[in-house]
Amino acid sequence: MTDSAQGVLPATVLVIDDNESTRYVLTSWLRRAGHTVVGVGTGEEGLARLHSAAGSLPDIAIIDVRLPDMSGFEVSERVKSDPRTAHLPVIQISAAAITPDDHAEGLRRGADAYLDQPIDPGELLATVDATLRYARARQRAERLATRLIALNQATLDVYSAVGFHSFASAATGGAAGVLAGPASAVFLSPQAQAVHSMIDGPRTPVRTRPARSGVLEQLAAHGLNQDTGVKVVHLSNSQWHALLPADHLSGDIALAVARTKRGRPPVCLAVPASALQSADDEQLLQQLANASALALEALRTYNEEHALGLALQRSFLPKELPTVPGIKLAFRYLPASEHAEIGGDFYEAVRTANGLLLAIGDVVGHSVTAATVMGEVRHALRAYAIEGHPPHRILERLEQLLGQSQPGITVTLCLVLVAPDARRLDIANAGHIPPLVIHPEEGPRFHLPHGPLLGLGLPHPAPTVLRNPPGTRLVMVTDGLVEIRTADLDTTLAEFRDAVAAGPDDLEELCDLLLDRFGQNKDDDIALLTARFA
Repeated sequence: MTDSAQGVLPATVLVIDDNESTRYVLTSWLRRAGHTVVGVGTGEEGLARLHSAAGSLPDIAIIDVRLPDMSGFEVSERVKSDPRTAHLPVIQISAAAITPDDHAEGLRRGADAYLDQPIDPGELLATVDATLRYARARQRAERLATRLIALNQATLDVYSAVGFHSFASAATGGAAGVLAGPASAVFLSPQAQAVHSMIDGPRTPVRTRPARSGVLEQLAAHGLNQDTGVKVVHLSNSQWHALLPADHLSGDIALAVARTKRGRPPVCLAVPASALQSADDEQLLQQLANASALALEALRTYNEEHALGLALQRSFLPKELPTVPGIKLAFRYLPASEHAEIGGDFYEAVRTANGLLLAIGDVVGHSVTAATVMGEVRHALRAYAIEGHPPHRILERLEQLLGQSQPGITVTLCLVLVAPDARRLDIANAGHIPPLVIHPEEGPRFHLPHGPLLGLGLPHPAPTVLRNPPGTRLVMVTDGLVEIRTADLDTTLAEFRDAVAAGPDDLEELCDLLLDRFGQNKDDDIALLTARFA
């Protein structure tokens, strides 16, 4: 709602003048123009009236310069220095202080306009109208700027949401923050459950509950039907509560319905209709609903791609490990949290003419591409191993493969060839976390020598040969289990080594212990391969 060109909306005017006749005349003119007038005779009375106004400050003040207790200049200064009343426009009037210097001082000390007495009624009312128009325009601009900042933050929040629950909180809380009041929202979760969320106001908790099936289609019927885009419609309180009986909003409702793609469920944001005081407010609600619909669509797409990537990743991993006399194997594989990107961790155990080849590796990076490259490397690794190549020759061939088919991709890979009699280990490590060898008498130690990562085009050294007495155990992991961003890797590896030394001999129990101790709340895939040699 805006002021008309012919005048302004009626205002409440505070008149501070100790002359009762002047105050009566000013009051009469202003009331005939449709304004409400509050008159007082001293500066202290005027300031007290402003400070006691419980949420209903006047819209403008007319202050006489010569008051019995203080000057009008001081009253203006005190009005403008108080954050609660700083926005209040002030017109100063005077029959005595009428020089240009008086005008300049009044304007410097807080007046928005200055009139000399005797005052023409037409000039007074025009000055009141002009001052109000300017003040209201400034207030609208400041209010809009505040709400645009809130909209920007809400948009960032919905786009950065990493799950449906956080998205629902961001969208519902964003509507409350932008329009400074209660809000409700209805969405369809990625699990196809209609969800109803409510909030009582900015920075209050969001309450989420299931909604009945079909409510989104009924809400959309009031706005978009099956179209795409965003639309704001108004519903009566009875219409709204017929659809959502448990909702907390009262009065008539402004409902924004947004859809980004045909066939997709809409996003619905609702606020009290009284919260939309201008076309700007309606546009803000539309923009937030549209941003929420886009963010939810992106979240759905991500969830679909993540599920596809996980299925692809798991299809590349071995379903079971070979059975070899004298060797017990146990493994674990845990994908990262559902909100993390797909990784390229893998493990393998292949029976060859030269013995059992154990492998664990990681394609550097997180994406469906990493999972695809992981599958390519694992299948090539199996083929080269079955052909009978020793570990360092397998690394050389994988180096050539990556250089030709996946330039720019790097892979860490550790290979351990167990001799047929299980008494010797040939270890070739291409930049991977070192394997932990647990000697039955000497205890655990990491096998630290390693060559460069695969994919750099560098030569790979011959494997290190270790004696492997009966009872030796081997633990091979990917960095997702032992790396902590806030801790030094050497420290974590030492803790890991000590946990293995104090852990159970049984491999399955050891795997569970290590995952419980080091694998909680990780944002990377975890692969763990263990062996015990009789």
